Amino acid sequence: MLNLRERGALFLADGLKTQDELQILVRDDGCILQKLISDGYLLMIPKTGVSASPASTGVAVSATQPAREFKPPPSSSDDFKGKRSLATTRMFLFDICERMFARQSPALAQQFRDQLRESRDRESMLAVARVIISKVEEVAGPQRADGLSERIGMLLPPE
Repeated sequence: MLNLRERGALFLADGLKTQDELQILVRDDGCILQKLISDGYLLMIPKTGVSASPASTGVAVSATQPAREFKPPPSSSDDFKGKRSLATTRMFLFDICERMFARQSPALAQQFRDQLRESRDRESMLAVARVIISKVEEVAGPQRADGLSERIGMLLPPE
């Protein structure tokens, strides 16, 4: 397993920086880069098209694996293949109440639970959901609220 400085060196190794430049950026005496090279994480490549300064080695350092686009690991919450229903949506809203409000604001969580239990149709449940999402936005920010709103839209059955 690589430590933080070794991982940082891998991020900086773009094939354009020389070994000397990387050593300065990583604050390395040469040990870290040599270890990464000997372990196969980094590769020395000839530097072409750039005049080497006296301080540079004329060799660039590159990660052995080309950089790939980051894809977050799949999450069970992103993979809903269930049936769209008001019951599923209601359970999701109960879950939001537990996760977001039960510890910090038990009274508010209980209020939301009671309102959800009383809502029997789509419109009344969506009214409660809007209030819950607005509170989530206050507590956790607009990105979290937007994500939950999208999930609710995926769970709701078509009108």
